[in-house]
Amino acid sequence: MLSPLVVGNEGAVGETTMPVSSLPVRDVSFQFSLLQQYLILLKKYPILTKSFTSGILSALGNLLSQYVEARKKAKRGAQVNDIDVAGAVRYAIYGLIITGPISHVFYQLMEVWMPTTDRFCIIKRLLLDRLIFAPGFLLLFYFVMNILEAKGWDDFEQKLKRSYWSALKMNWKVWTPFQFINVNFVPVQFRVLFANMIALFWYAYLASVRK
Repeated sequence: MLSPLVVGNEGAVGETTMPVSSLPVRDVSFQFSLLQQYLILLKKYPILTKSFTSGILSALGNLLSQYVEARKKAKRGAQVNDIDVAGAVRYAIYGLIITGPISHVFYQLMEVWMPTTDRFCIIKRLLLDRLIFAPGFLLLFYFVMNILEAKGWDDFEQKLKRSYWSALKMNWKVWTPFQFINVNFVPVQFRVLFANMIALFWYAYLASVRK
């Protein structure tokens, strides 16, 4: 005698009903509400919103660098230092007053200088970012961080000689594919956020290479 058949959640026929796990409605609502609030702030206060986002993610990048360094020391059996809160604060300040505002202006000007109607805009935008903006912005990073660390000019020159060129080459290797996507296919209002997500790991690298 045939066993009774049961119709599952998806309308499929089977002997048992397979439960389908899904995200609770309240979680979806919270995430959607958070994104909605961010978009509202981005529209009303574009520079300020991008600046605060840059500051938070820059600080997280520094903390990530400290965490990785602590793990390496722990594996070697060396003494692990306490979290350098001042270092994270310096990166937050840099993201707030430098990365956010300058990146916002740069991407806006790029739309004016190299509109999508330009047949070579894809190549021009990438070359502008990689050959002009990247070297200049990295140099600015070294300079501003040197000021925030209350270091002198000699220390600034030594760090440039020791790590600037290697950091720039790494920038070209790591950032080029992401920036190709960013400057050509990401909507202009989201480009700073997109770059900040990559910069979370990039600042972790810079924090370690400048030591």
